[in-house]
Amino acid sequence: MGRGGGFHDPFDIFREVFSGAGGGIFEKFFWWRRHDRSRRRQRGSDLRYDMQITLEEAAFGVDKEIEVRKLDTCAKCAGKGAEPGSRTINCPSCGGRGQVISSRGFFQVSQTCPRCRGVGQIIEKPCRACDGEGRAENTSRIQLKIPAGSRTDPVCVRPGTASRNQGGPAGDLYVVIHIKEHPIFQREDDNLYCEVPISFTLAALGGEIPVPTLEGKANLKIPAGTQSGQVFKLRGKGVANVNARDRGDLFARLLVEVPSRLNHEQRQKLEEFASLCGEENTPLHKSFFERAREFFR
Repeated sequence: MGRGGGFHDPFDIFREVFSGAGGGIFEKFFWWRRHDRSRRRQRGSDLRYDMQITLEEAAFGVDKEIEVRKLDTCAKCAGKGAEPGSRTINCPSCGGRGQVISSRGFFQVSQTCPRCRGVGQIIEKPCRACDGEGRAENTSRIQLKIPAGSRTDPVCVRPGTASRNQGGPAGDLYVVIHIKEHPIFQREDDNLYCEVPISFTLAALGGEIPVPTLEGKANLKIPAGTQSGQVFKLRGKGVANVNARDRGDLFARLLVEVPSRLNHEQRQKLEEFASLCGEENTPLHKSFFERAREFFR
């Protein structure tokens, strides 16, 4: 390890010793190692795609088609980077060795050839479609199957569908799912929550009301004397579990709505009702003020 840190190729020491002594066998050996190293396959870059879906699509699953722009093998040159009929020749800068030697006083320093990047060969006529890169940008249509119960998580879609390096395997495509905000429901894990307003008379007398679910309307029985804030559970009306067959539940929180405007007749009837009720029909009200009196004593 040198003073600057990092690992160095141990063969570089022998190369510096024998490069100026006419060591032809060593020159051939080092050229082969550089050429083989440059041809090693490197994996292509991964791609990320952000996709928005509705709560209903996340709950029941959906098939989507997306368009992805990525680097892929050039169709014209089949990834070779050369025009049809063009040949590969030795690099004129390094004579096919992949290295150029420069003198620095009493020493000779070998460096990677900047023209062929150490390969030792160049393309006589680079492909005009990809400028000799061997890759070109194109648009691909990819079919995605979003499973029921999906959440806001990255989903790896078919490894090898992203950008491709020249001569190497393609990277992976990652789709990040974003679930849009719903106007009625809030989701926690596999359960759904919503608030349902009901009238004062329905809360007092009881009855039946329709409650929205992801599959349509469901009837909910309201017992007489229901209080504001009381929560009712609709079993199995939530979101499917992505790893199981179970479904979550729907929790409906009832909000008793008080009339904001009363005409003369309504007000008169309500005052009569209040006088008839007395404290025995308002146990919470009575309990609170009894505790308040004890607190202020």
